[in-house]
Amino acid sequence: MKRWRTLRFEFQAMASLCSVQMDGTDERLMRRAADAAIAEVRRIECKYSRYRDDSVICRINRAAGLAAVVIDEETAGLLDFGNQLWQLSDGLFDMTSGVLRQAWDFRKGGLPEPARLAGLLARVGWQKLERHERQVRLALPGMELDIGGFGKEYAADRAAAALQEAGILHALVNLGGDLHVLGRRGLPECDNAPWQVAIQHPRPPPDQALATLASLPVARGGLATSGDYERFFMHQGQRYCHILDPRTGWPVSYWQSVSVLAANTTTAGALATIAMLKGAAGEAWLQSQDVRYLAVAPDGQPVGMAFPSRQGLPC
Repeated sequence: MKRWRTLRFEFQAMASLCSVQMDGTDERLMRRAADAAIAEVRRIECKYSRYRDDSVICRINRAAGLAAVVIDEETAGLLDFGNQLWQLSDGLFDMTSGVLRQAWDFRKGGLPEPARLAGLLARVGWQKLERHERQVRLALPGMELDIGGFGKEYAADRAAAALQEAGILHALVNLGGDLHVLGRRGLPECDNAPWQVAIQHPRPPPDQALATLASLPVARGGLATSGDYERFFMHQGQRYCHILDPRTGWPVSYWQSVSVLAANTTTAGALATIAMLKGAAGEAWLQSQDVRYLAVAPDGQPVGMAFPSRQGLPC
């Protein structure tokens, strides 16, 4: 009789520490599955990274204001999803807004020049993206397309799909905090318990680099968090984070973080980001989407549909 075990594989991708963890009895199968999942994450990073000259995204951006670019079915599907998010968010989730990052330096800090920001805002607008069948064109020179709003989350879903196709039934994919849970724990001593996942506190105590806001039991689906604490700078007592409103070019300034549990990680991450962009109206909007969420208000208090805490579980 084969013995149950847990294997965990760590790797770097998408500027994040990532991991794939599995419960199973066939170590050889688990290692093959991990290789396939990691390869899928790297494939997506290579294909869609805005930092790679040979990526689909860079090819589209280089042709901005020029000819249309032929895209494949996968890319067309991601653009379809981006269009759905744009409509769902009343234009707040805009895959052309990544160009605004050129006005902000979150390493050095400092506010952007108004003229610089205004010039970039003129290049933002999902409605300026032209599509015809499998062709896409950015209408204005200098426009940019960016799937960063859900790219890592999409990679988490694809990695989980690779594990499932390999025959894995119990796994947790973690791409820099964006999670996809595939089935409950498999170890006999876990008694079919859900996986325990932690949500990072956006304002940990001064003496701690990291602190847990909540420990959540998740049996299946995607969990993603959007917040103002990973890339930001302080200026005259005000926090400026990397999540930018496509209407103004300025960072959001209401929620400290929003975590969403949905059927898949791509959806969870997109909904969390839209809630951040909607500010005070974000909680009511999340309630209308019928998803479980946990948000941290400006005063640091967690609000929303409470997740049950299962700290102390054996697994």
